[in-house]
Amino acid sequence: MNPQCSRCNKIVYPTEKVNCLDKYWHKGCFSCEVCKMTLNMKNYKGFDKKPYCSQHYPKTSFTIVADTPENLRLKQQSKMQSQVLYKEDFEKNKGKGFSVVSDTPELQRVRKTQDQISNIKYHEDFEKGRMGGEGTPTDTYPNLSYQQPPQSPSYNYDPQPVRFAAAPPPSSAGPVRSAAVPPPSSGGKRYRAVYDYTAADEDEVSFADGDLILDVQQIDEGWMFGRVERTGQQGMLPANYIEAI
Repeated sequence: MNPQCSRCNKIVYPTEKVNCLDKYWHKGCFSCEVCKMTLNMKNYKGFDKKPYCSQHYPKTSFTIVADTPENLRLKQQSKMQSQVLYKEDFEKNKGKGFSVVSDTPELQRVRKTQDQISNIKYHEDFEKGRMGGEGTPTDTYPNLSYQQPPQSPSYNYDPQPVRFAAAPPPSSAGPVRSAAVPPPSSGGKRYRAVYDYTAADEDEVSFADGDLILDVQQIDEGWMFGRVERTGQQGMLPANYIEAI
């Protein structure tokens, strides 16, 4: 059974049938609801299951709310309520979420160690960039790891030759000295070497594990001056390679 046209309510035969918007139309009846321009499947626009041309297609409109005294009063009331809630939450949370960390000796030691590691990392990156990417202390001692130091202000670096301490033993980070220190007077303590060490500069001294170090004097935090009893040589040596006896 042939359906009826949605426009003229007459029978629509298959040769002139247009099936669109869930309805059936004659080709001539498929036209704009406003201007009656004949449409096709390419240029029609449907709204509420009715065809429209692009010129008369219904557009969405917005309702304008006037600023009446009542609306202004409600707006001001909402704003005041928001400020009251903000102040209430602020007073509740004031003083919470903060903890004071005491500056204990352990924290001071950790901070000092991190500063030394940061200094080693800085000089390592500088030498690597200047000398074309030569080996780093981690190549010799794979167990030696560096932590990423926190962001700190930049420093003006004097581009003079920098001398590094020998790579530290796997269990500790070695000190760094930037220039040679003149030998102190004799009459120091006696120490024993706990690691092998090969001199990295002309004012340093080499020794082996178990050697006795005589006339030892403290130069700075990481370096000492002493004489190796076995070889009779004297010079600078790293403090973390020897122990007092």
